[in-house]
Amino acid sequence: MTLPKSLGKAQRRGLAEEAADRIREAIFAGLFAPGAALREVELAEALDVSRGSVREGLALLEREGLLQSAWHRGTRVIELTVTDIDEVYSVRAALERLATCTAAEHAGAEVHDRLDRIVDAMATQANAGADGPTLLALDIDFHDQIYVAAGNRRLLDAWQALRSQVYLFQLSRIRLGDEDYRSRLVTEHRQIATMVRQRDVTELAKIAEDHVHSAKRALIARLAER
Repeated sequence: MTLPKSLGKAQRRGLAEEAADRIREAIFAGLFAPGAALREVELAEALDVSRGSVREGLALLEREGLLQSAWHRGTRVIELTVTDIDEVYSVRAALERLATCTAAEHAGAEVHDRLDRIVDAMATQANAGADGPTLLALDIDFHDQIYVAAGNRRLLDAWQALRSQVYLFQLSRIRLGDEDYRSRLVTEHRQIATMVRQRDVTELAKIAEDHVHSAKRALIARLAER
């Protein structure tokens, strides 16, 4: 097959991806709160890149679900509303049920040991008084391992499409009051790891969904208190 010369050469998008990384980090750090407006000119100046690179970076983050664009409002960080929370966690509950059950069917000793090590690290860090983002990084890593162990590429893609939103909402939950998060973190993940090892798919399906729905209820309760 001969391609037309007019197709042109592929362009590297390094600056756009770098801009997306920096903006994502700023959102997670709380520099841009949920609902905050993001302006290309200001971001381009702060990042010392072109507006085109910023525009492409914002498009990447919009595909991750972190940003929303509307012609009359511009580009904004996603809102932290009960509706948004319910949508994100409902989708996540369905994905977690499938991922954990599939991982339980396919995972071997190496995966089991990896999950146990992450939970042990959670316990160690929690006992040492680690901050919320440190614990959340282990939390997300645990679930990353579950999705990889499931061995379903499309399921992993679905998780990746939702992952940044889950991280932001869980981070918001922690910032609104992390006592509940800390009290559940080790126990719930230890239970999931144990069920994956035992391949108890029937019980695991319920536990995986309950794990997500308890997080949703906690975040909505914290939001109501605020």
